[in-house]
Amino acid sequence: MAYQKLGRNASARKALLRDLVTDLFLYERIETTEAKAKEARSIAEKLITLSKRGDLHARRQVAAYVRRETVDGEQDAIQKLFADLAPRYADRPGGYTRILKLGPRRGDAAPMVYLELVDRA
Repeated sequence: MAYQKLGRNASARKALLRDLVTDLFLYERIETTEAKAKEARSIAEKLITLSKRGDLHARRQVAAYVRRETVDGEQDAIQKLFADLAPRYADRPGGYTRILKLGPRRGDAAPMVYLELVDRA
């Protein structure tokens, strides 16, 4: 298998990754464990590449994965991805995210990281 199971069944894993990717697009930086960040990074990179196409089919493919969530009544994650993030990365052929290591979590010593978009404001 080319992915990690993250200690969850298929539906819980898909829901977790959907939430992480949606929050990454909304906030442009999230704090999570290293294993979760590595899995979410590959999905986020594919969705950003898909959004750079900008056509209706790409929008529907992204909408099938990303949740419709807003922050303070602004754009939802799909609108932000197509309106803000896709033009920002139009000239970049890949590598839209970075992982910055933070250290162990206090409770269980899990390695924590920041997963963030490069060139964020």
